[in-house]
Amino acid sequence: MIPSLRRDFNGRFQPAHYRNLLHTLDATVRTHVGFRVAETPCFLPPALIDEMAATGAELTERLVDDAEYLRASSAAIPEKFRAADETVRPHFMTVDFGIIRLPYGKFAPRLVELQAFPSVFGYQFVLSELYRSTYNLDPALDYFLGGHTETSFWKLYTRMLLGNHDPENVVLVDVEPLQQKTLPDFQVTADRVGLEIVDLAAIVAEPQPGRPTKLFYTKDKRRVPIHRIYNRAIVDEIVRKQVHLPFDYRESLDVEWAGHPNWYFHLSKFSLPYLDHPAVPRAIFLDEWFAGKRRERLPSDRNELILKPLFSFAGKGIQFAPSDADLEAIPPASRHDYLLQERVRFEPVIETPDGPTQAEIRILYLWPDDHDLEPVMSLVRLGRGMMMGVDHNRDKEWVGSSAAFFPPQE
Repeated sequence: MIPSLRRDFNGRFQPAHYRNLLHTLDATVRTHVGFRVAETPCFLPPALIDEMAATGAELTERLVDDAEYLRASSAAIPEKFRAADETVRPHFMTVDFGIIRLPYGKFAPRLVELQAFPSVFGYQFVLSELYRSTYNLDPALDYFLGGHTETSFWKLYTRMLLGNHDPENVVLVDVEPLQQKTLPDFQVTADRVGLEIVDLAAIVAEPQPGRPTKLFYTKDKRRVPIHRIYNRAIVDEIVRKQVHLPFDYRESLDVEWAGHPNWYFHLSKFSLPYLDHPAVPRAIFLDEWFAGKRRERLPSDRNELILKPLFSFAGKGIQFAPSDADLEAIPPASRHDYLLQERVRFEPVIETPDGPTQAEIRILYLWPDDHDLEPVMSLVRLGRGMMMGVDHNRDKEWVGSSAAFFPPQE
């Protein structure tokens, strides 16, 4: 999107450099990166990425400050997963944007979705640094947001994960974490912060009569108490894989949450019908559509609509241009768990040797208990199909996981 930087990169690109990038990336994260990594970083105008960061923060804070909205979103949390001891704010936030071209030619961001859940902070740091070194990028180009540097980012991120606890007593928890495609991020985080990676099903719960339940994990044949959980477990995966939970989310646990599970539901696709903002596509709940409510918010042309399940992850279950049969196939009792949303057609703004490519930009935020919401960096997913996730562009080149760089503000 910065033509001079784009032309320079494309002109200097050599396949051997890309192969070196992939080899070094695998070595650095101590595992094979199983999703596609794009050949190129992206070069974004600072004003555009600043607009995305500011818009994401505005939408997040609007929802967190809306008590009526939070009551409604609480009711949408599955009862079994309505966790006790909810924090007053989410510790992590991600907001995804696509780029459109306005009628008079200017580029503008449009929300894809938002989620109060951690993203691949550690992996994205490594990828960005390797793009810089492998391709000898101008050192003046930056990828940190909010005035952060490598030192300040890792200091804040580490404090967010560990709190005041010894790293041995802090665990990164997911379902079968060593099998997750996000394992590269887990490895980087564990290496830099010192916490332990633990399978959710391997946690041991010890009830305490009249007191919160204590949690433990096993390390070197020792039972180690858990004082803080960096939560990376997705509820729909827990349900889909029928994971046996070692504790009841609804009961008080003698742990702190780095990323309380309830915020995954509060700030999610569920929020889209509640947001009235120029950057947010219009949406209504499917049960409202069947009841004839608020249909005027949406285009009448089905080709301009998307059907989305509320709490799926990585784009699972999304349908474009849903037919009457598609909508009626969803049982009436489940229709409140789906959205009908205005489709936004994103502009292919990244010029590559394989042709123009679309970019979806995710702004990553940290929200300390004692400070304002902070954008710290971004990640980019490049793609040419209708779906932008790294799982959906496996058979193409110049697409996949990428990073955004920008020059200093003039």
